[in-house]
Amino acid sequence: MSSRLLSATRRHTSTLRLVSTPRSRHCILTPPSRAVSTTTDSASASVAADKPPFFRRTASVTGRILLFTALGFIMAAAPAYESARTILSPPDDAASLTMYTPEDDDAKAKEDYINSHPLVASLRADPDMIESRPHMKIPETWRKHNLTGGTLMGPGKVTVPPFSWSERSGKSYVQISHVGTDLCGHEGIIHGGFLATMLDEGLARCSFPVLPFNVGMTAKLEINYKAPAMANQYLVLRATTVNAEGRKAWVEGHIETLPTEEGQQPTVLATASALFISPRQASTMAKIYPVT
Repeated sequence: MSSRLLSATRRHTSTLRLVSTPRSRHCILTPPSRAVSTTTDSASASVAADKPPFFRRTASVTGRILLFTALGFIMAAAPAYESARTILSPPDDAASLTMYTPEDDDAKAKEDYINSHPLVASLRADPDMIESRPHMKIPETWRKHNLTGGTLMGPGKVTVPPFSWSERSGKSYVQISHVGTDLCGHEGIIHGGFLATMLDEGLARCSFPVLPFNVGMTAKLEINYKAPAMANQYLVLRATTVNAEGRKAWVEGHIETLPTEEGQQPTVLATASALFISPRQASTMAKIYPVT
């Protein structure tokens, strides 16, 4: 019996550690579990001490959210700001002449041909005619949604932005364009609806100077087609304001071919007459939409 008790006592003693204190030479028997627990608690306290306070972490996360939100807003608002700047300060007629660069050799050839034509030289020599490229005045972000300034503009269509000359008094207007093979109804023949669009816009621009705030809406448009307009040729639109009363203007005009040889007579392709009315909200429209 005494031998069993002695053996058990020895086994229990072997699990104890000797810990000495600085103030005493006595040895204290300490269970291993207490030493391990003390070490773990010290490590946890160290981690907790290194962790930043809750309010600092919250402020840091909030600051990052606000920063990225502001950056996103600025990036999203940039195109709108550019459009607003263009609307409030649209390019003038002279500036519109420098805003187009031909995108390929074919467009450059068409551009050079128009610039070198005798009709263009005579229009540029007339001090009463103001030259411009109206479609280039449309803000770039709007242009792709504009029918004649974006959708119908480019290779195979209206190859280069049309040149135009407007008489200062609003009496007359001339426009020169090149039409490609992608504007056809029947093969090789320009769609009559496109010619109607040309006449609608051209006659309207002729009337702008005599209407309040240079704004006019089409009230009536009559067209007579005289001959087929063939694809891949130059067209000249001519318009004349025949009468103006208050908010109304009556305009007549036609589309003809551009002579390719000296002394050649142009062929009239379509004639038109139209009535344009300046809406009562013209002053507001003039502020929102650029006059082209």
